[in-house]
Amino acid sequence: MNQRRGWRWPARAVYGAVLGGVLGVAPALAWAGELQGASLSPLWGLPFAGMLLSIALLPLLAPLFWHHHYGKVAAGWALAFLLPCAAVFGPRAATAAFAHALLAEYLPFVLLLTALFTVAGGIYLRGNLHGSPALNTALLGTGALLASCMGTTGASMLLIRPLIRANDNRRHVAHVVVFFIFIVSNAGGALTPLGDPPLFLGFLQGVDFFWTLRHIWDKALFLVGALLLIFYALDSWFYHRREELQATDPTPDTHALALEGKVNLVLLAAIVGLVLLSGVWKSPVVFELAGVPLGLPGLVRDGGLVLVTLLSLHTTPAQVHADNQFGWAPMQEVAKLFAGIFLTIVPVIAMLKAGTQGPFAAIVGAVTRADGTPDPAMYFWASGALSSFLDNAPTYLVFFHTAGGDAATLMGPLAPTLAAISAGAVFMGANSYIGNAPNLMVKAIAEDRGVRMPGFFGYMLWSGGVLLPLFLLMTWIWFL
Repeated sequence: MNQRRGWRWPARAVYGAVLGGVLGVAPALAWAGELQGASLSPLWGLPFAGMLLSIALLPLLAPLFWHHHYGKVAAGWALAFLLPCAAVFGPRAATAAFAHALLAEYLPFVLLLTALFTVAGGIYLRGNLHGSPALNTALLGTGALLASCMGTTGASMLLIRPLIRANDNRRHVAHVVVFFIFIVSNAGGALTPLGDPPLFLGFLQGVDFFWTLRHIWDKALFLVGALLLIFYALDSWFYHRREELQATDPTPDTHALALEGKVNLVLLAAIVGLVLLSGVWKSPVVFELAGVPLGLPGLVRDGGLVLVTLLSLHTTPAQVHADNQFGWAPMQEVAKLFAGIFLTIVPVIAMLKAGTQGPFAAIVGAVTRADGTPDPAMYFWASGALSSFLDNAPTYLVFFHTAGGDAATLMGPLAPTLAAISAGAVFMGANSYIGNAPNLMVKAIAEDRGVRMPGFFGYMLWSGGVLLPLFLLMTWIWFL
């Protein structure tokens, strides 16, 4: 890739397409709450369904078309919602939807994701790791620990490149990346609000910072431990097959192990601090832009993330980026696809928020027992099933409010219900590529590095075969 040409994209995009990393840093439901979901027809969900089907089918049925025109496809589905919205509810409603999705949802998402991607891409582990089953398992376990400290996106962006490079002399690598998505990009982020966007939204709603650690640690330990054991057995089987290893390692042992771009470790800590600050700092100062209220803490966070991104690009040696094969193509894909998702999901979330009065009343009613009390097992599966496809951050908020929305009550008498919602949203975000932002980013980076990743449905065969039995066992142990 022409590195100089590759830099044009961030230069153009810092103001609006800079990718960032925790879904839902700004609450994703504000405008959707103004749309009366109870009066909407399920047909309003068709653009979102079309968006999902396009992501699932077009790479298989028309790969060349998809590769060159996925951005146009996403824009088309976004217009399939916005234009009817303008015709039925008026241009102001459509403009408000677009402005809110852009300013309150998409830009915070993009800025944080870009900052994490840029900073992690400026850290390079020089030297050659050898992708044995033991080493790969150790890297996945390390990633799981880091995910709750720096977020699933940060940990994913930090470790995916060294993991791929360590296995670049092997024939079978896709399963390594799939389990990386399971463990590092999802399950590992279950212990703190910094780990995964749904938990951060819960923190903003009043859930104590260490509540998830106290109530989810056993479930996370079980899931991550089981996945590591399964992965070690599977990777060992592949590793000892005939002709699994290439005769020549593409990354020879010419350098001792050394970490370069260390300044980015400081910048990574700055990102964590900015995100945490935006959650604990309460300010009455609010600015309004295009009718969208923007709080001072969020603006400081977003401005800080832009600064961190630019500092990383300026201070990271060019050789580090070159050695890391740092490029913007994966980020462009995520930016364009999630732009379509953020817009088309608006009416879907509104209909879910309407509860038993809306088109999705059956889903909401299914999580309540006959005596009116919440059913933790059903909350676990309902929040998890929707998080597999609807973006786990707003899905968490939907069920958080369905269960009453009072943090004190949910942390106390209804603690099993909140634990079920939290576990379902975080763990089952791994069920599909679009359940959590890092999933799609890791897939794009792996493919950019030559790994033949499974398609949308192929990945779901992996998640269905590996994850669903574990989720059934967890339901029996903790939520019945």
